[in-house]
Amino acid sequence: MDDPESRFTRLYDENHRRVLAYALTRAEPHTAEDIAGETFLIAWRRLDDIADPPLPWLLGVARNLLHKQRDRRLRGHALADRIRALATPADLAAWDVAEHVVERETALAAIAGLSERDLEVLALVNWHGLEPRQAAKVVGCSVPAFAVRLHRARRRLARALDAAAPAGPRPAVQAAPEAAR
Repeated sequence: MDDPESRFTRLYDENHRRVLAYALTRAEPHTAEDIAGETFLIAWRRLDDIADPPLPWLLGVARNLLHKQRDRRLRGHALADRIRALATPADLAAWDVAEHVVERETALAAIAGLSERDLEVLALVNWHGLEPRQAAKVVGCSVPAFAVRLHRARRRLARALDAAAPAGPRPAVQAAPEAAR
């Protein structure tokens, strides 16, 4: 019996064009290519499940993937429709892209000025979602010491935001959780 790699190579060489042609009859070219690629990824993982002739099995996998892709697209459209239905003209008028760009640039400038230590402490809590007790273990210090580091890092971030911000309100800095105080 062939080794799995050569068996898969033969399976791919003999059937890829036909699987792609099948997908192209039911989807846009870039989607069809993704479906064909994913079909052969599944074939590689389940190589022992493929009976002779392999084409019906491969086309069945491609068909299922096309159905899943279509269902995802329909769910996405339905979600977009629901969001659109909830948004009022006043909501759309109130959302100013330029304002968000300025806030983002201000935040990036403030973050760029922080030390690695402050960035690590803030990232552990705000980005990775760790509790102060868990984050203290990561950095190798006591919970009270971590709470002090977190408080100081937040204070330095607030000062950096104030210094970098144009006139107007600055983005809010999350207050320390109760456990860290």
